[in-house]
Order: sequence, then C-alpha cells, then structure tokens
Amino acid sequence: MSQCDIGLIGLAVMGENLVLNMESKGFHVAVYNRTTEVTRAFAEGRAKGKNITPCNSLEDFIGALSSPRKIQIMVKAGGPVDAVIEQLIPLLDAGDIIIDGGNSLWTDTQRREKYLKEKGIHFFGVGVSGGEEGALKGPSIMPGGSEEGWRAIAPIYTKIAAIAEGEACCRHMGTDGAGHYVKMVHNGIEYGDMQLICEAYAILKATIHPSAEEFAEIFSAWNQGDLDSFLIELTSKIFTQKDPETGLPMVDVIVDKAGQKGTGKWTVGHATEMSVPLSVIASAVEARILSSLKSERVHAATVLTGPETPAWQGDRQELIDAVRDALYASKIISYAQGFAQLRVASELYGWSLSYGDIAAIWRGGCIIRARFLNRITEAYRKDPALKNLILDPYFRDIILGTQANWRKVVQLAIQYGVAAPAFSAALAYFDSYRNERLPANLLQAQRDYFGAHTFERVDKPEGTFFHHHWF
Repeated sequence: MSQCDIGLIGLAVMGENLVLNMESKGFHVAVYNRTTEVTRAFAEGRAKGKNITPCNSLEDFIGALSSPRKIQIMVKAGGPVDAVIEQLIPLLDAGDIIIDGGNSLWTDTQRREKYLKEKGIHFFGVGVSGGEEGALKGPSIMPGGSEEGWRAIAPIYTKIAAIAEGEACCRHMGTDGAGHYVKMVHNGIEYGDMQLICEAYAILKATIHPSAEEFAEIFSAWNQGDLDSFLIELTSKIFTQKDPETGLPMVDVIVDKAGQKGTGKWTVGHATEMSVPLSVIASAVEARILSSLKSERVHAATVLTGPETPAWQGDRQELIDAVRDALYASKIISYAQGFAQLRVASELYGWSLSYGDIAAIWRGGCIIRARFLNRITEAYRKDPALKNLILDPYFRDIILGTQANWRKVVQLAIQYGVAAPAFSAALAYFDSYRNERLPANLLQAQRDYFGAHTFERVDKPEGTFFHHHWF
C-alpha cells in the first residue's frame, strides 16, 4: 500500500538516525538496504514498534511510497550514488524526487540533476551536518534543487531540522549543486575551526604547560563567552576523559595523525580555481597532511632543532586571554574567507545564495554551530551585498580590538617554535586585505621582465596595460 511519506536507502548510522528523526516528527518512512540482514536488524531493533516500513526489494520499497515519491539516498559518495540512481530510474515516474544526503561533490550533483531532469525526475543534493546525534535530534540541512521539488520535500526537512532562535535550520539554498556546495564550504570552515583550536592548545602547552584538567577549565571558560560553540564545548570535554588502560588523559594517548575525507581539499581547490583567498582553511588542510607524515617527523625530530625556549615569565591569565583573542580573530577571518567563497560561487553558478540564511541555519544542529553566527546572520541580513565580513562594523571592531593580542600570540608561537599556520595565515590575510598597496608591483615587474606579461601604471587609467623594455 502506497502510504509512506518518504523512503530512505542506506541504513548506516546516519541513515538510521535520520529515519528515526523523521518518524518521531510524524512521518511514515520506508527503508531499504542492499544487505537485507541490515534492514532486518533495524526493523527488529531500533525501528521496532515505530511507523517504519522495512522493504527487502527496491520494487517493494518504491511501491510503499506515496506520490510524488521522495527517496533519500544515504550511501557512499561517488559511484555508489550513481549505481543506486540507475537502479531507481526504471521504477520511478515523472515528478518523483531523488535526494542525495551524502557528502557528494557539487559538480556530481550538477551532473545528476541535469541527467534526471531530462527524464522528468527531480534531483536534490542535500547537505546534512550534525553527525550522528544531529541526524537523530535535528541537523542543519542545506538542500539544493528545483523550486518545485523543494515545495514537495520542504514540509519534511524543515520539521526534522534543528531549531535555533525559533527558526528551522533548513533553507532552500538554490538550484542543482547549491546545497552540496554550501555543505562543502561548511566542512572547510570546520577544518579551519578545528585547526585554530589545536593551535591555541599547542601554544598554551608549549608556554605555560597546563594539565589536562586545566585545559578543560580554560576551554570551558572560553565557551561561556564569545567563543561559545559546539567545537569549543566538546574540546573542553575531551580533556576530562581518561584512558582506561593507562589512566593518562585520553588526548595524550592518541597518535598525532589527522584524518580527512576530502571535503576540505575540495573547498580549497575550488577557491583557488575562482581566485578566492582561502588561506586559513588551506593551512588547516595542509596541517592535516603534514601530520600524516608521522614517521618522517619522528626522524626529523632527531636531526632538526628549533629555538631555545625560555620558561614563561609573564602573567598566566593574560596569556590565556591573549590566545583566546587570537583564536577569535582568526576564526572571524576563516568565516570571512568562507563566505567570500560562497559569494563568488553564487555569482558563477547563478545560485543567488542568501548568506544571512546560510549563517542562520548553521546556528543549530551542525558541527560549526556557534554563538557568533547570530552576528553573522545579522550582518548579512542588514547588508546582503556585504563584500567581506570583516567590513561589518561589529566584526571590524572585534578585529581591531584583538589584533594586539593576536600579533603577540603569533610572535610567541614563532619564539617558541610552535607551528601556528592558521593563526599566521589569518593575520597575514588581515594585513594584506587592509593595505592599500602590496608588493605585487614588484611581482608584476618581475613577470614583465622575464615574460613580457605587462603591467598597469599608477598614473594611467585602470585596465590599460604596458610593457617595459628591461634589457
């Protein structure tokens, strides 16, 4: 009987939790997994007694859905998504909707949307952030696809999304790949946030040597102020955990090799293609890559030495406050760069992204949720054409008020031989962006010298190019 409001394919943890979320909000959900044992275990376990219909074949699954059929795919990005789509096409009718809820590359989403549109089927690329808990209790949701398709799925996604400041953390981002693009940039900003927190930890560890308990107190205190965020909160909790085997702080027994699934690289790669500076996130990606060179670093540590580091003589709390300021200022720069990337991509692909809406839906459910996203929401709702977040009066004043401590902390990192690439990159971006004149005049002279690439002159109209006979 065709009675289910939506169907979901792929019952890994994220898929299961989204199904349970939908069911808890009053929706009847059909589920299917390629491995029937997974479907059975879910039906007899977490789904038991709930308004969830398990299906052992795609034909039964499609038959259980009300029209227009709404099908969310939660499988590994890439080939598996295409494979499921091809299996579904013969079973669907015009007007049905396929939704990819994974971390797919936005260009794949654009391709799939165009392909399915020719067959009369709507395709949505939906970014979902919040991890397992967010999927179950309310994630941040970033849908991209047609207006007609959005009208059909909006009642479901706005109801299962997190709520922040009385608003659902779900908005229609735009056409084709807009949703997955916004999610990709979200993940890039997440890379930046995490790296900046790690650098704050490294600088404090190298200078004043806090214990794990003291680190928990420091991050907990920061979470009561402007840095209030999910990532700062979870960081404070990490430092409270002990390894059951050794009794040591859990963080100290974890190997310093960072993993990544690729969305950060995608973010940086496309920013470079569009000539958008994304130095903080790029530094975060490179830091993860460098951390993976563990064996090389172990050897290098035996033959390469850094500066002699003096015992810290200053006021302990003043340093903690300075690092907090440097972290906050660098975080603002990271978000400013991310939103600048969204602006250029929106113009390139004709998405008409609403930056105020994007900041609003990131206030709850997602990994980068933070108090200061309220201020970003206000900034873009006040001035949708804002070129750069640090030009907004609120954020400008914070940057100007924290830059003395910011500079002090970057200098301290250099003095103590602590790698702080994201802090440094953020400060370099600020110093470059605020300067009317950069040394690129010399760079243009060099390019013209060896390659006759031409240059503009300060005393001639903009857009007029010249070549000097250097030889």
